[in-house]
Amino acid sequence: MILPTKGISADRSLLAVGESIVATLEQPKSITEAWEDFQADWQARSIRERLTFDWFVLAMSMLYALGLVDYTADGRIRRAHAAPPA
Repeated sequence: MILPTKGISADRSLLAVGESIVATLEQPKSITEAWEDFQADWQARSIRERLTFDWFVLAMSMLYALGLVDYTADGRIRRAHAAPPA
């Protein structure tokens, strides 16, 4: 699921979907805006398989668990900023 398997193609793995999500997060967005931008990007890449909202949410949860996205005070999603080196 996170990585491609026999049943999940490489572009549908959660890592690939997460990469697409992060690529669309140039500025903080609501979940709806992030979903709509992701869908537009997904269709622009001519990926034939439709991706459901629950798969999008799974990828978003994985990104949050990995510390790659976080939330602003008003509840918008944004790319997480890397901590400065010590």
